[in-house]
Amino acid sequence: MKHTISVLVENKPGVLARIAGLFSARGYNIASLAVSETQDPTVSYTTIVVEAEDEKILEQIKKQLNKLIDVITVTDFTKKEHVDRELILVKINYSFKDKAKLESVLNKHKAKLIQHKEDTAIIEMTGEQGEIKDLLEELRQFEIKELVRTGRVAMG
Repeated sequence: MKHTISVLVENKPGVLARIAGLFSARGYNIASLAVSETQDPTVSYTTIVVEAEDEKILEQIKKQLNKLIDVITVTDFTKKEHVDRELILVKINYSFKDKAKLESVLNKHKAKLIQHKEDTAIIEMTGEQGEIKDLLEELRQFEIKELVRTGRVAMG
């Protein structure tokens, strides 16, 4: 089961390394990680997505996170109402003859064509993980050349 955890931390060097160390020490891979300053530049908001079947170990990780000096709050969104989004940029093969087909796909998924040069196009989309997966599946017909994802961000 994937767990989405937010950690509000003091914006100081080494904080992210200590957080990541807690997960790696317990053998959990971080599936997604997004970090940025909040409206207060001394505080950062971190969203971590981790795959974990054992709830007891996940509870232990949350307790250990709360013990870190630079951690302000820890929130597990897994069983709470929340909104989560991810941003992707996708570079695809593209020619003018594909314009109508591509526009149809983009309109269906609320994605945008943000750049077109010669034989490639760059697509941007923000959405839930399932929506992004659906768009990527349809873009395969154009041959995906490159994909960049931000990682999930979440808010309660």
